[in-house]
Amino acid sequence: MLRQRSRLGVVRVASLEALGMPSSTVYRRCLPDGPWRRLLPGVVVFQTSPPTQEQRVVAALLFAGGDAVVTGVEACRRLGFRDTALPASAGVHVLVPHEHKLQSSGFLTVERTKRMPTAIRRDQVPLAPPVRAVLDAARRIRAADPVAKLLIEAVQRGQCATETLSYELEHGTQRGTAIPRRVLAQIERLRSVAEFHARRIVADVAVPPTHWNHELRGPDGTYVACPDAWWDDVGLAWEVDSLDFHFSADGYARTLARNTRYAEVGVTVVQTLPSRLLNDPGAVVAELNAAYRAAAARPRPAVRIADAA
Repeated sequence: MLRQRSRLGVVRVASLEALGMPSSTVYRRCLPDGPWRRLLPGVVVFQTSPPTQEQRVVAALLFAGGDAVVTGVEACRRLGFRDTALPASAGVHVLVPHEHKLQSSGFLTVERTKRMPTAIRRDQVPLAPPVRAVLDAARRIRAADPVAKLLIEAVQRGQCATETLSYELEHGTQRGTAIPRRVLAQIERLRSVAEFHARRIVADVAVPPTHWNHELRGPDGTYVACPDAWWDDVGLAWEVDSLDFHFSADGYARTLARNTRYAEVGVTVVQTLPSRLLNDPGAVVAELNAAYRAAAARPRPAVRIADAA
């Protein structure tokens, strides 16, 4: 009977009281030698072992009430974001209407807001839309690279446009937005976290690139590629390649096709793994300098950036 009134063994104390069980009995069963466990104020689970993340989410929603919406890292995970783009977290972050007088407790972060989003339901769990969930997660991350990784995945997967992220930053809460604002301003044209490090590295090359992330067109106007960096004076392309940022094995095939197009129009291309930008930046600088000298020693290929006259 008791488990039938619960979800995953999680139940409100008020529900047990409605069945005739005194609250004193409930909390006695939650003592160290008892069979149950208290998860949040007024919420218990029928076990003594630590709760699963699913049970934490159920407990959070029972505590926060029917208007609550899960946001932040947990919402991003349920919306399909990769774990590698999300910080480790066993907590739950919920949004509740501003008039609700609730406070955070234990693993639960309660945020009162006057801008309650329309929930997206996944497996009976109400979730904040991607833009809100992403920025609620980003506002609680205190380093630029993980924020960039999260925002870039949101943009590249088509979950969020940079314009909608900017709008939400302008109109939502301002707490914790300094890093997301700075990162978003940088990644509107960047396509991977690695490019942050690439931009730092080119400060040490003999000749800096002339363009970043511009499409190249061949002699007949056909698309060639959109290199991370481009030296237009000598026709040199730099690609910071990683299968991780392609999100699927199909990305490898696209990389091979791209390199074939470079070869067909005679463009010299330097390929660099993101890990080398951090682990061996001096060697990367040397490779770029050598590639530039080699490119300058041969006739420039007949390619142009797409927006050139």
